[in-house]
Amino acid sequence: MNDSESLALAINEDVSLLTYDPTWPAIFEAEQRSLKSLCGAHLIAIEHIGSTAIPGMSAKPIIDIMASVDSMTVADSLLNILCDAGYDTSAEYNATIGNRRWLMRHKDGHRTHHLHLLEQHSKDWIDCLAFRDALRSNGNLALEYLQLKKRLLLQYPTDREAYTQSKSAFVRDVSDNSAT
Repeated sequence: MNDSESLALAINEDVSLLTYDPTWPAIFEAEQRSLKSLCGAHLIAIEHIGSTAIPGMSAKPIIDIMASVDSMTVADSLLNILCDAGYDTSAEYNATIGNRRWLMRHKDGHRTHHLHLLEQHSKDWIDCLAFRDALRSNGNLALEYLQLKKRLLLQYPTDREAYTQSKSAFVRDVSDNSAT
């Protein structure tokens, strides 16, 4: 399979949830080191987010990473460096998501990493960390989220966008009630 075939498969990959893998934090740490090496001080902070960052949480086997930058101009200046290092991105998609840049790493037709570049201290940055930390600290809330994800997987097994959008109200509620 060539890289363009792998990318096409990864973009259109079905939704799947795997049992928590205790190697996910180490995979994040390895990618964090790589990103620091590639981008240096342009990345102010690098955080492991998403369900793979929640111990015990079943998740899509994709390491979600959030990195903060001083501005979207800085984020845009890093896109070529990151793409040369194996990430892919979409200018069209990035234009629809506001003050954030999204990149994806894939292998053999499966997504392996998502990288979100956000301005440090932006509302999205604060909300993502609040959501992650709330699930890490509240087992009942984490279980509620897992149950939602399982229901949505049954409802949207082949529609990643609908699956993700259907979680957004829960994520927003938790973030709004947890952000300080």
